[in-house]
Amino acid sequence: MRSLRILQGLVLVCILLIPILIFLFLKGFGKNEYDLPIFYQKGVDNPFQECPVSDSLQHYIPNFTFINQDGKPMGRAQMDGKITIVDFFFTSCPSVCPVMSKEMERVNDHFRDEPLVQIISISIDPIYDTPQILKAYAEEYHAIPGKWNFLSGPKEETFQLAHCGFVLPALDGNGVPDDFVHSDKFILIDDEGRIRGYYSGTTREQVDLLMLETKILLYGKD
Repeated sequence: MRSLRILQGLVLVCILLIPILIFLFLKGFGKNEYDLPIFYQKGVDNPFQECPVSDSLQHYIPNFTFINQDGKPMGRAQMDGKITIVDFFFTSCPSVCPVMSKEMERVNDHFRDEPLVQIISISIDPIYDTPQILKAYAEEYHAIPGKWNFLSGPKEETFQLAHCGFVLPALDGNGVPDDFVHSDKFILIDDEGRIRGYYSGTTREQVDLLMLETKILLYGKD
């Protein structure tokens, strides 16, 4: 009888220890690390010296100031301290831009209540895409004021910013919509101005990944 009671006591102790052991295991061995890359830590390839040379190896988004859909200046300075999602587009785009903007609308809605996340869409056809045109486009895609800004700036500066700042291809179509070339990528920029990810803006799964990794940055798990 005594042996039975001892055995029962040991069984009870083991049962009580199980949650503690599980906790210790998860704490010590079950930590889930999710590392986001930091792009261009050794600089960006610039063989023809078409881009300004920085003193820093780490590539940062360079300074720029364009005009948003409300006619207000906005650019690099407004990216400091915030996570920014950027794409290049133009409102008369006959192919990928409507798909990209529809996907960006999902991002806009997903982070509607998060003040530290913002979206910037930069037009590669600034001659046509005046603030008035951009404002109508913003309303079409339900852009939240102050959350999603549509920018246009000087043409030469815009293409240099795409190439040298965000490291994306872009080609001037000289007013002919079918002749413009730009990337379908959404770019994730951290609060220090570093590129942390590229995602296809025409693929729902890629945009879902963008939103997930934006949250990773937001909660400081980079």
